[in-house]
Amino acid sequence: MPERNQCVSTSAVFAYGDVGVRCLKTLLSAGVHVTLVVTHADDPAENRWFDSVAELAAEEELHCIRPDDASSQALQKEIESLQPDFIFSFYYRHLLPMSLLRQARRGALNMHGSLLPRFRGRAPINWAVLRGATQTGATLHYMTSRADAGDIVDQLAVPILKDDTGYDVHRKITVAAEIVLARCLPELIAGSILARPQPVMPGEYFGRRRPEDGRIDWRRPAQEIHNLVRAVAPPYPGAFTEINGQRWTITRTRLLEGMHIQGRVSPQLVVDAAGRCVAHCTDGGLLQILGARSADGALDLARLTAALALASIDLPC
Repeated sequence: MPERNQCVSTSAVFAYGDVGVRCLKTLLSAGVHVTLVVTHADDPAENRWFDSVAELAAEEELHCIRPDDASSQALQKEIESLQPDFIFSFYYRHLLPMSLLRQARRGALNMHGSLLPRFRGRAPINWAVLRGATQTGATLHYMTSRADAGDIVDQLAVPILKDDTGYDVHRKITVAAEIVLARCLPELIAGSILARPQPVMPGEYFGRRRPEDGRIDWRRPAQEIHNLVRAVAPPYPGAFTEINGQRWTITRTRLLEGMHIQGRVSPQLVVDAAGRCVAHCTDGGLLQILGARSADGALDLARLTAALALASIDLPC
């Protein structure tokens, strides 16, 4: 790769979060001249647990703006005046309009957090865990008018282990995104990159997730509930349920594989013979509760287990 600060190409970068920071650092390390950074203002209602693109831009003395609307005329004119070789989108939260993408003289590319064409759209990491996928990855692709549908430049797979949380997978994806971009940049800059058409598979476009989507439906199989808990475990909003009029956020579970109750089961929270706090799910599956919180803080599972030895708790259906 070229030496740091050797200008080989110009780019406008739309970025946010950890992937945005690591990919922006990758461009700078490759000597790409970043003429503009576009990011989001942090939402004061959101728990920001990820790195800040705006802070990195300030450290690197890059021109950085935070517009409310990615399709604004002011932003359009600014991009036109810069005439960048490339436009990059690294976990930017808005779809960029074609009028803007066309301003990139050598291409507009996006880094997506899945192995496209699987899990197109919003929150791909959380959806992959929720759907029980055993692998996902990072994909660099050209942007088109359709979200996450352009030709694929490169991608790298990462495993999803059976108890991985969304945050565990997020960290893997961040590394995978950096690797993909770093190994593609020389060919992108040289103009020798070969992209392949992306087949757009039906049923693989996913929408935004909201905190309310974390409500646990105890009528679902134990595996599905386990997947939900780990998909939205902290620092995401969490999977929750109401027990005895109190809201509990279930932060960590384990599926007790090889153990099953025959017949249809009424969902209950019990203590088993091994002294574990266990949810009996309607499919007969057993789900050990390893972490939970209420409005008062972390639940004392030892005290809860002792209480369950006296009486089980019915789970809402």
